[in-house]
Amino acid sequence: MKSLLGAVALFCSLATSANAQVVEWRLAHYLPPSHPLSKSIVDWAKSIEASSGGALKINIFPSEQLGKAFDGYSTARDGIAEMSLMSPGYTPGRFPVGEATALPFLITSGDSGSRAVDEWYRQYSAREMKDARYCVGFVHDPGALHLTNKKVLLPSDMKGLKIRPAGGTVGAFMFQLGATNVQAPPSEARQILERGLADGLTFPWNSVLLFTLEDVLKFHMNVPLYTSHQMFVINSSAYEKLSPAAKKAVDDNCNPDGAVRLAAPWAKWEAEGRVKMKGLAGHEVYDLTPEQLAEWEKAANPIREKWADGVRKAGYNPTEVMESLISILKRNKASF
Repeated sequence: MKSLLGAVALFCSLATSANAQVVEWRLAHYLPPSHPLSKSIVDWAKSIEASSGGALKINIFPSEQLGKAFDGYSTARDGIAEMSLMSPGYTPGRFPVGEATALPFLITSGDSGSRAVDEWYRQYSAREMKDARYCVGFVHDPGALHLTNKKVLLPSDMKGLKIRPAGGTVGAFMFQLGATNVQAPPSEARQILERGLADGLTFPWNSVLLFTLEDVLKFHMNVPLYTSHQMFVINSSAYEKLSPAAKKAVDDNCNPDGAVRLAAPWAKWEAEGRVKMKGLAGHEVYDLTPEQLAEWEKAANPIREKWADGVRKAGYNPTEVMESLISILKRNKASF
């Protein structure tokens, strides 16, 4: 009898010890579960769990449950979540190097572009993000300019319009062209358009349909205007507390391959939106002539110079930073 009781006690002790070794993390992001990136995030998180051999469990909190999109970095830094999705463009000037990917007419691909962006930013992440740990970065398929009642062909046509931009760099570009910026998260985009608070926005293609904006947006410029740099960052203390096996599981998924696994389904889905939009009645998806496009590229020079000034003030060499990015983009066939 004593042997049996001893065996039971030993089994319970081992079970308790095993359970105690499982670390639970909260992963926060701002997108609805219906968004294709949400599905990629679930699959990616499961890959981390599997790689850890059960040492790490990741609980996902979508739809800004643990913090607003604009607060993604501080959500991880402050431990509200151990891992959080953020974008440098949501905190203009705070991560000047990371904001390079939002510069106009730079990146043409969401999947190969994501591999390039993640490889490139790893050179700067530790210095630019001193109070959180960079995990992985990626971009969506290039977004475009979508408008309610006016077809825009030249940069001068932007004067006087109210635009909801995708982050600080695009917002600065719109302001430079004479437009007024209207700040709002994606979830509030329809509201500001319906109320006439904005005349248009910069958005990826299929996201226009996901957020049911197609009945308030009618004109769509078919130009790869910008991408939005998305990153997962990790609470540094939480990472340091992980077992070696759990750390390796995280590291093995926080790399350029992980960036592509996260971004590729989203990139494909966004690109499909352009085709859908062309088939919708009452919508005009229009191209620019080479001369018109040249005007837009010329108009983007001041915003590139502004970005360079910000990077220089932060202690980096903007020429080296940009040359590195373009070189890696070209190698991945993702350069404009």
